[in-house]
Amino acid sequence: MTSIATADQPAILGGNRAVTLDGKDAQRWPIITDEDVAAVTEVLRSGELSLHPITQELEADYRDFLGVRHALAYANATSGIFAALNSFGLKPGDEVIVPSATYWASVMPVLWCGAVPVFCETEPDQLGLDPDDVAAKITPKTRAMVVVHLWGMPSKMDELLAVAKKHDLKVLEDASHSHGAKYRGKFTGTFGDAAVFSLQTNKLAPAGEGGILVTESDDIFENAQCLGHFERVLALKTPARRFAGTGFGLKHRMAPLSAAVARVQLRHLAQRNARRNENIRYLSQRLQKLGINTFLPPEHIERVYFMYILENVESRTGLKTDQLVKALQAEGCEAIQPRYPLLHQQPVFSEDKFIEIARLGHMPRESLPIYRPDALPITTAGNERLFHLPSFPCAEKDLLDQYALAFEKVIGAAPRIAAAGD
Repeated sequence: MTSIATADQPAILGGNRAVTLDGKDAQRWPIITDEDVAAVTEVLRSGELSLHPITQELEADYRDFLGVRHALAYANATSGIFAALNSFGLKPGDEVIVPSATYWASVMPVLWCGAVPVFCETEPDQLGLDPDDVAAKITPKTRAMVVVHLWGMPSKMDELLAVAKKHDLKVLEDASHSHGAKYRGKFTGTFGDAAVFSLQTNKLAPAGEGGILVTESDDIFENAQCLGHFERVLALKTPARRFAGTGFGLKHRMAPLSAAVARVQLRHLAQRNARRNENIRYLSQRLQKLGINTFLPPEHIERVYFMYILENVESRTGLKTDQLVKALQAEGCEAIQPRYPLLHQQPVFSEDKFIEIARLGHMPRESLPIYRPDALPITTAGNERLFHLPSFPCAEKDLLDQYALAFEKVIGAAPRIAAAGD
């Protein structure tokens, strides 16, 4: 007997797809308008394509937006993270506390400073560094920590800053995902000794490529200028002005064309964040009831969504994460399992390539970390439950309703889908 596909039958078992609307416009990002084009054209016509005042105007925008003393524009956030860590005065063999569940640029610049990463577990509520594991892994060599506000969710700053204060650690916030997010009423990027925002194309305030370092510290700001902005060293009023002829040997400045785009994008950040947040909250309220953890923030946090990350609670959905994602894809959903591989499991660490990159070959091997792929069981297990959907920056409710229906169909038929996959 031939079965008849119905609206309730999941697509993976022969039914019709739940998501029939074209999501291209709903997911369109970045949003480029005539305002962006005009800003870029003005710079182009000026002919000042390397050094243009618009870059420092962008820095002023970020100072005003965040209420910070200093901001410095970079070609990309990776360069900014390196500059910030370098300004901490790290020495060969110093240890820096870092997460494993993050993009590689949060961690790899540690090596180029001659220091070594110490990976810590991710806590399950906000997906940031676990303060208890951080405290447990501090040694006499620990000098700093990198706090990543992953996917736009602020980390547990009260607890992490308390650990940092107790042990006199420098704190770098990697705020690449969290433009506009707040923790207890303060913007992310305003808690640590320095912070860096990414302006890469997919980020919430994009420039195409770019990064912004912010800090309250005159010393960090001066060091960062000497490292990568040699053209500004001559204007310093301190003894560091003597380095104007060489800087510290690198060039990290942002292209003015990128700065032009970044200024326009920052002007629209709050409005675009609000629409994205409204869409995701709307869908999250439906998904939470089905056994999906949507990481809705606690009351003291205003989160944003660089990526709409979700956790499959298998005991409620009845499906393993790979089964759930495959079934959702069959329904027409853009569902994908974790975007970032866990860093502590990567060959650059497990095969000791980090020793070469950090130029630590002169040090006894026993004095350096050994990175084991099984070292972070909580993070590893948690990562296997995660998946993500689009962040719906321009979506209308009818598309969101179709996504909700897809989840309802799949989870409603979980026993049959699981059995079919066995």
